[in-house]
Amino acid sequence: MNQIPVRQIRQALTEPALSGSFSIRDIGPLLKQDDMLQPLHRHEYYFILYLEKGKGEHIIDFEKYAVRNGTVFIMRPGQVHQLLLKKGSRGFLLEFDIRFYAPKEESLKRFFRQALYKPCCQPAQTKLKVLSSILQQINNEYQLQEKGYPQMIRSGLDMFFISLARESRQREPTREPGHDYYQEKLEELLSLLEKNLTKEKKVAVYAKLMHLSSFQLNHITRSRLGKTCSALIDDMIVLEAKRQLLATHQRINQVAASLGYEDSSYFIRFFRKQTGYSPDLFRQKFK
Repeated sequence: MNQIPVRQIRQALTEPALSGSFSIRDIGPLLKQDDMLQPLHRHEYYFILYLEKGKGEHIIDFEKYAVRNGTVFIMRPGQVHQLLLKKGSRGFLLEFDIRFYAPKEESLKRFFRQALYKPCCQPAQTKLKVLSSILQQINNEYQLQEKGYPQMIRSGLDMFFISLARESRQREPTREPGHDYYQEKLEELLSLLEKNLTKEKKVAVYAKLMHLSSFQLNHITRSRLGKTCSALIDDMIVLEAKRQLLATHQRINQVAASLGYEDSSYFIRFFRKQTGYSPDLFRQKFK
């Protein structure tokens, strides 16, 4: 295995009536008799798992999350995960690509981004009923496929992400001045980093792309994450390096090259400084 396995949405789910690909499944029937175990892999699409009832373990980017009743997992394209669901779990699994659903209206974009950067959440019981109702309606539209059903599904996704974002806002402590602006800019930065990190690692470049100074960008990341933009960039490089080291058999120079390092010795020194391990030792200890 030279790369982390990348899953695609099943071809049967890419239908002529849909622009892009979309799928929703009721997982209850799949888990009546047996557990579900998905080994380490990554997706090229968005992945949403809503569990009305559930037990198991979900590892997302090497962070472990317990599967419990009333849990929502959201994954972005490129993230690595491993999933164990125990039999008897119930809920919905949604998969879609950016061609099918990508909000264009600015306020909806904000709700979407806010939801995407929290891989695991447990909404309040009253909110769970709302989410369950929305997903059931989306599932009905998908199964019946009456005229206009893609538009109905997209409207349902709008409501789903707005509801999740509202839940997140309600659970946050008292907001400091500029909270919404800082959060919006942070999410813009994270999106830029995901697209460009292997090619560009300089804070000043991202600040310019966002029409900010480096000082302003560092102030935003310190406010929202408690770290400088440079530290955030380092963390994201290390995360992708760990993905490659633990989930592939690529040589160290191949991992370095995939992350934009022509000099693998420089990458090795950087990784050791950040983690306390050489890439080889890290792979041996944790794989």
